[in-house]
Amino acid sequence: LVGIVAIKVLAPGYFASQDTKTPVKVAVVVLVLTQVLNFFLVPIFAHAALTLSIGIGAMVNALWLLLGLLQRGSYKPEPGWGLFVLQVLAACVLLGLFLVWANSHFAWTALRAESLKRIGLLASVLAVSALIYFLALWAAGMKLRQFLRR
Repeated sequence: LVGIVAIKVLAPGYFASQDTKTPVKVAVVVLVLTQVLNFFLVPIFAHAALTLSIGIGAMVNALWLLLGLLQRGSYKPEPGWGLFVLQVLAACVLLGLFLVWANSHFAWTALRAESLKRIGLLASVLAVSALIYFLALWAAGMKLRQFLRR
């Protein structure tokens, strides 16, 4: 999802300078890349490879668009972006570790017959996930009020 959202943010940078060809060319190359990834990954990961291929393709597309905007000088990141990315990555790693633990610790499919218990457990995991993420950001020094600014 990060790559897909980034494309939606970065492509208008080209459209604003009347360049509609570059994002389309990048998208066509990435479409071919996605199909090649599907060819190699589907035998290994089955249907999960389709999503993985799209995610990788979207990240490549977004990175390509970002590098193009940086090269043109159309986009210049403000100071502090490096620290911000590190803070978010650290929080994501902690969140990912918790989610891997939760996935392996609970027998989710065994709870199919107990839907209320399963819903409660899922709600608890989601609440703890949000808590871990925002506490990790706070511990890394991020001011959480930044999220509330317009």
